[in-house]
Amino acid sequence: MSRVAVVTGGTRGIGAALCKDFKKAGYNIIANFAHNDEAAKKFRDETGIPTSKWDVSHPEECIEAINKIEKEFGPVDVLVNNAGITRDAMLHKMDPKDWLEVINTNLNSAFFMSRAVITGMRERGFGRIINISSINAQAGQLGQTNYCAAKSGLLGFTKALARESASKGITVNAVAPGYTKTEMIAHVPEKILEKIVSQIPIGHLGVPDDISRCVLFLAADDAGFITGETISVNGGHHME
Repeated sequence: MSRVAVVTGGTRGIGAALCKDFKKAGYNIIANFAHNDEAAKKFRDETGIPTSKWDVSHPEECIEAINKIEKEFGPVDVLVNNAGITRDAMLHKMDPKDWLEVINTNLNSAFFMSRAVITGMRERGFGRIINISSINAQAGQLGQTNYCAAKSGLLGFTKALARESASKGITVNAVAPGYTKTEMIAHVPEKILEKIVSQIPIGHLGVPDDISRCVLFLAADDAGFITGETISVNGGHHME
């Protein structure tokens, strides 16, 4: 029987690439989305991948969605916490609403979603939780105190949950993408983008498939001896 995987924010950008590659690898994949019904329909029509709408920043919606998915598709074996938003501003100009929205969507959602699947994973003795962080969690970025705080928080969350879950056959890891060709990067002014690319030793931006290959590796049964780790996929832009 195919393993069941859920990807939050799964109908666009990196999430869409993840879902497509999971499907190719034989997983029973479900793509979450929250707001853009038109994009979700287009994704579903083009890929045949089932989509499910809920807001990952609302804990009750996460529990309800996972219960529904498990009734229809079976127990969730793999969870990829990918959903994320930006609300950029310098801290002295940042609205508290923009701080809270980013923290809730990018960080708190990982707790809500992981909480919804972790008990079942522990009972079955298997699970893979993969959190999508960011190069900016590691290096910092102007105008992104909210985003960097949330994505950095994911790294501590990953390590703690990995320690709690290892004896139950559950691995928890993070992937920190560098600058990748998605809708989010499309809004960066060309001059700034050129400067960014000039700082990447590989010499070009990443593509979503670069991230999905890493996630698929961590999701595999054979990756059971890797947990609590952060894998950077950034072309050498930031090295730790």
